[in-house]
Amino acid sequence: MDITIQLRELTPFEQLVLDRLCDGMTNIAIARETAHTEKVIENTVSRSAKAFGIKSDSDTNIRVLLALAYRTHYGDKAFDKLNTDCLHHSRSADGKAICTRHIE
Repeated sequence: MDITIQLRELTPFEQLVLDRLCDGMTNIAIARETAHTEKVIENTVSRSAKAFGIKSDSDTNIRVLLALAYRTHYGDKAFDKLNTDCLHHSRSADGKAICTRHIE
């Protein structure tokens, strides 16, 4: 599966929904938190998937691929919220996580 890192900019609402999706929230939970209907959230997830070139088929979990694409483009805020260091990160002198796997 090829994922394009953004065919267009995401709206602030799309970013909010995808932040929550990356937190592991269901569409219903996101809808409650944002005071929207579940259908609005479903449509937002679908539009966001199209922004990354992710297409639906019987072998694809759009939410998983979308979360991976979003995290790749916008950073891994959801992982940071776990307050746990992953194996390929170290801390800089100022306490920020640095990826040691992708140093150029």
